[in-house]
Amino acid sequence: MTIALRTEGLCKTWGGVYANAQVTLALPAGARHALIGPNGAGKTTLVNLLTGFYAPSAGRVLLGEVDVTKLAMHERVKRGLARTFQINTLFAELTVLESVVLAICERTGTARAWFRPVARAADEIAEARALLAQLRLGALANTLTRNLPYGKQRLVELALALAVRPKVVLLDEPAAGIPAGESAEVFEVIAALPGDVSVLFIEHDMELVFRFAQRIFVLVDGRLLTEGTPGEIAADPRVRDVYLGETGP
Repeated sequence: MTIALRTEGLCKTWGGVYANAQVTLALPAGARHALIGPNGAGKTTLVNLLTGFYAPSAGRVLLGEVDVTKLAMHERVKRGLARTFQINTLFAELTVLESVVLAICERTGTARAWFRPVARAADEIAEARALLAQLRLGALANTLTRNLPYGKQRLVELALALAVRPKVVLLDEPAAGIPAGESAEVFEVIAALPGDVSVLFIEHDMELVFRFAQRIFVLVDGRLLTEGTPGEIAADPRVRDVYLGETGP
């Protein structure tokens, strides 16, 4: 099994308090895995450690076989690690197409050619249109981002992450703030991403987690309690006690 992303004994302390403690996990290539846990379990902190937003107090992060623990965020992006956030950060005054073209130009280096009109970036525009079609956003290409329903904005954020051609995408609550009728569409798009893209997502909606995750990591008090298939996690009494409750799936 090829491992796309893994951690070894990853720790983060704040004033002597562990936000993450000895977290060791592996995300296989092409995986669609979930990270769950109660509020304050350290899930977003872990993603921040994986992406380089925080430096770990101990442990390592490896992308493939490359140790990226000491690399800055932008260096990890160049090596194939992308993420989205709980609250999206988009170019509100640009159209959907313009936003994605800009992200692609940044990846290819053409964004630094200030003398080159974006309209001449034919290859980048074609790539952006293909990506938008893949994410069911093709009909909205010329719509201003700020005019989109929130669920569509979340898909635009995913498009920006995919524009860098990542090997691994980390999604921090991709369905947060989206009406129930639209959140399933977001996850259907995520599930249909190319097989060479590995996905680890944080999500509180257990129906979505059990429907779309191939495997689930459970984080409690900053530590990895257990991991397993949705069926194994649903049947685990420890998980039911600390997170799912007696009425869990």
